[in-house]
Amino acid sequence: AWRASSCNGLESSTVLENSPPLRNGLAVDVLQGRMKGIQGHCNSCYMDAALFSLFSCTSVLDSMLFKPSQPPDDRIQMILRNEIVNPLRRRGFVPAKSVMKLRHQLTEESQCPSFSTAEKDPEEFLSLIMHHILRIEPLLKLQSRGHKEQECYCYQIFMEKQEELVLPDVQQLLEHSFLSADLKLLEIPSCFIIQMPRFGKDYKMFSKITPSLELNITDLLFDSPRECIICGDLATYECAECFRDRTFAATGLKQYCDQCSAQTHMHYRRRMHKLQELKYPAEFQPSTRHRGSSRVPRETMELFAVLCIETSHYVSFVKYGPKKEHWMFFDSMADRHGDENGYNIPTVTLCPEVAKYLESPIADLAVQRPREMDGVAKRLFCDAYMYLYQSRKMALYK
Repeated sequence: AWRASSCNGLESSTVLENSPPLRNGLAVDVLQGRMKGIQGHCNSCYMDAALFSLFSCTSVLDSMLFKPSQPPDDRIQMILRNEIVNPLRRRGFVPAKSVMKLRHQLTEESQCPSFSTAEKDPEEFLSLIMHHILRIEPLLKLQSRGHKEQECYCYQIFMEKQEELVLPDVQQLLEHSFLSADLKLLEIPSCFIIQMPRFGKDYKMFSKITPSLELNITDLLFDSPRECIICGDLATYECAECFRDRTFAATGLKQYCDQCSAQTHMHYRRRMHKLQELKYPAEFQPSTRHRGSSRVPRETMELFAVLCIETSHYVSFVKYGPKKEHWMFFDSMADRHGDENGYNIPTVTLCPEVAKYLESPIADLAVQRPREMDGVAKRLFCDAYMYLYQSRKMALYK
């Protein structure tokens, strides 16, 4: 089953020299083609897709590769760094035996025999390797009003079915989920991994979801300055009931300065709304000079990868450059050579066609038949399982 490694020459699958992530033209030169990416074997697609997404074109979680670790955890870290990430970035190919070596080590560490053979979910793998083995700090620190701080590595969106959300984007789903659970982020995460509201391989709450290329988390931060949605001055009140009011825009939490809040809630339909007073840093004060003069900084994160699932098989889309068409599609088991004694052929293809749909008006996307979408675009919009975002600013400090 390991004959595939010979297809890439006789060189060792280990690369000791650390390599930076691949970007732009270099990413295309190194990664594009057949027998490229991470070779799948024996239900490994959940791990292949996750590793390719996290390490091929970004360094946001490279701390996993270099943080000091003790035996036996350092063995897993060494395999991850020298036999998976470095070869991927240097040669564009990781043989199945390297991933199987990692799976065997995870099996020993977790006392869970199924890691070597069974289908798993990406979040199960990520939680094990980040939390229990490499013990990196939780990526997310959350606060629910009246409760103690919560920490986690992935955020699962929970929400009731919203009939008005025919074709939601990730921004809308995250806002609905945070509001329904009364959650705020205690700090800007360097990496934000978001699981969609779907359960198992069959149930999907939404048939299509639009990827938000930029995630605005300004209004999701705890005790952070926020902008009045009407005049742009410093907000002093938030209204959860206005968020659900169809009179207002479909995205964005609804917060106001004192004057705009009073005006908005003069309407008889909104007089009984319960307002939540907002806190803000001392250096931000409501404007006394002229309206809109207190500029509130926006905190945004950028989408760098999407994991998708269809009939139990995981694949991934990775953003490899700044332009909207700079997307590549990875499938660790895209093709196969031979029968049960053969091997899988991992493939990385460029998919600039997704840009057309990312720029399409919502009304057009809503009536777009998935089977008629160009190339692999249907999988990005219809099969999304997990979105991965990064903060360029915070990655410098973590």
